[in-house]
Parts: sequence; C-alpha cells; structure tokens
Amino acid sequence: MSPPRGPLSQLRRGHEELVLGLLRKHGPLSRGELGKLCRLSRTTLYDILAELVATGAVVPAGQQDDGPRGRGRPAETLTLNPGAGQAIGIDFARRALHVAAVNLAHEIVGAASEPHDADLPWERRVDLAERLIGRLGGGDLRLGALSAIGAGVVGPIGDPDGDPDGDPDGDPDGDIESNGEAGEPLPHRAQVLLRERFGVPVLLDNNTRLAALGEAIWGAAAGGRDVLYLRLSHGVGGGLVIDGSLHRGAYGLSGEFGHIVVDPGGRPCSCGGAGCLETVASVRAVLDAYRERGGHADDVRGLVEAVGRAEPGALALLAEVGADIGAVLAALCNAVGPGVIVIGGELAETGAALLEPIGRTLDARIMPISRHRVSLRRATLGEAAGALGGIALVLHESPLLSRYPAGPDLAAGVPPLSPRHNNLVKEGS
Repeated sequence: MSPPRGPLSQLRRGHEELVLGLLRKHGPLSRGELGKLCRLSRTTLYDILAELVATGAVVPAGQQDDGPRGRGRPAETLTLNPGAGQAIGIDFARRALHVAAVNLAHEIVGAASEPHDADLPWERRVDLAERLIGRLGGGDLRLGALSAIGAGVVGPIGDPDGDPDGDPDGDPDGDIESNGEAGEPLPHRAQVLLRERFGVPVLLDNNTRLAALGEAIWGAAAGGRDVLYLRLSHGVGGGLVIDGSLHRGAYGLSGEFGHIVVDPGGRPCSCGGAGCLETVASVRAVLDAYRERGGHADDVRGLVEAVGRAEPGALALLAEVGADIGAVLAALCNAVGPGVIVIGGELAETGAALLEPIGRTLDARIMPISRHRVSLRRATLGEAAGALGGIALVLHESPLLSRYPAGPDLAAGVPPLSPRHNNLVKEGS
C-alpha cells in the first residue's frame, strides 16, 4: 500500500513533478540551472533531487561548464532516466488485457497484450497485468519511479466526486452494464487491487473512451478538435472529442453509441432494449449472423479470410452491417458535427468490406453541407489504444483533457469492498 497522501505529501509530489517537467522541457540541467527555473529553496530542491536520483527517475548526464567558475570541477548535470517508468496504461477489455508504458521523457517504452477467458477473476487479471508490465522495455522497466497507473474497464465509471457506479440514483450496488458486457463486476475492484499491488495512484475510466483519447492524441485523429470514435468489438461503444476536449458526459455515460436503436423489432440487447446497434455490429452478432447464413468462421480472423476470398455471403453481410453503422454515424454527425470519424475494434480488420458501406450510408444520410467535411478513417493504434489513453489520462498534459476531471488518487475515495461486492466479483467477473 502507498503511504497516505496528505497535504505535505501532495506538496512534495508537486515539487517532484515541477522538477521532472523542467528536465523534460529543457533537457539536462545543472542543479544551479534547476534552482533558477523552479525557484524552490536550495534545501528543498536538493532534497527532491536526492529522492529522484535514489529512485532512478533522474540520473547524472555528465559535466557541464556553467561559465567561469574560478576553480573546482564543472557542475554536474542531471537528466531524465529513459529507462525509468513514469506512467503505465492498462486496458481491461472483456476478453483480453493490454498494457503500455512511457518513460519520463514521454517516449513509449513498449506495449503488450494477452487474451484471457471472459470470466477471469479480477485478482488474476491484475496478476496478468503485472506479468505483462514486467515484459515492457525488455524487462528493464524501472517501476521505482512509477507515478501513477491509468486503467480502462468495461462500463460506465461514474463521477469521480460522486457515485462510483455512475448510477444517477446513487445506488452503489447497481450492476455495471455497458458495451454489451452485462454483469461486469464493479470496476473499482480493479482500481483497488492495482493500487495495493503497485502502491501508486490509479485513475480509472471507460476503456473505449480511453481508446478514443489515444487515437485523438497519437493515432488516426491526431490533431483533430472534433472527433467521433466508434469501437466495434465484443461490445460497441465510442468516445467524443468536442472542441478540443474529451467529452465524458453526466455520470460518465458519454459514448454509449452501441445502444442507439437501429431496428425497434430487433433482438434483445443486454441494456434492456431491443434492436440496438450492438445487436447487429458487435463481434458476436456479426459472427452469429455469418454462421446463420452458412459461413464458417470461429473468430474475426476467419471472417477476414472470407473477405479476402471475396466470399459473397461475407461481403453481403458486412454491407448490411456497414449500412446500419453508417446510419447511426450520420445521425450522430448531424447532432455533434465532428470533422473526423475513426472506426476501431476487431471488426475494423475487415477493412474496405465494412468501411466502404459505412461511408456510402454516411454520405447518403448526413446533411449535404457536411458531406465533404467529414473524414472517415480506420484506427491506427490497434489493441494498444485504450492503454495509451490510460497513460494520457495519468499525464493529463494533453489539451484534450483540459476540462476533464484530473482527480488525484480516485481509489483513495473508494471504501473497502463489502462481502456482497466480493461475491459479485467471484460470480460475475
């Protein structure tokens, strides 16, 4: 467990971030140069630097001549240690776990993924996360300088200052149901377990919204101020960037595009409705429909292979699915007005067979004045998108997060899990 984060601890953390930020911005600096830039007292600065050197976050960079010194050796310069981990992102997807890490210079150290059973308990998911993190950077990642972890989970997260489940009625025991994952256990279980395991603050958010953040910073929509991201995976969800800021929505419920109805008489949805986009455009829905038509595919890879063979049944099905997706996106575009639409998730691997029907329907249904002002793109970050979004959430330096709750250690405000909560984890994880 990490030590209590009282006012003095938070002040010290602020001083550390100030020094690290100066080294990140200016490169190697002597203690004298740091003192002029940070304006901390000499005692405070040297104490902070001693701790940063001891943890491996800062290392000597060599000697520097600060100008005429009369006598004595040149001043030693200090720099960020590229091998020291500062931020880690984890995406707890329904059937896989993805991790990524950046060093103190905000360079991506590495990323790793591993599939798992959908009912894997949270304790074992965190074990898997620890093992994957241990592989990053060739196993040389220095966790001693780790400042925080950003984690994405399936389902709404809620207001950082309010109800942890995002339930408007304030009921903390409500089941998490989002992106097609009915019965997902309380996501804060992961938050508490991670904090206990790594001893650092843990920031939590919806994994699909974090994927949208990752694509908007590093991926297909980099630089876009108004972005709509749609993820077609085992669930269907997305995220919005509006006027340069990631949009969270009331109770953390923004981006539930999978529960927009496309067929009122359609199949029941896990949300309690019927005919939602998720019932026709999730991985399972598409594979089930393909097999009902006589196709043979156990997973998305099999469907991609059928597309590669130009199999008529696969192409016809994806054309229909693409039309439903395009209709939903057109309605969203007319309401929100994005400049970029990014399609991600496993189903995006079918490529043009899906994206072209989406584009045709989008063009047909979007307002004519907007038709040539919206760019439809395929996501570029792949499985690492959500984990990278978690890192961005921790660093909180992107303008996209300027109006987004930063929250210190959200897990610090989560009460111990009750026996009922533990039963939920065992039964519904």
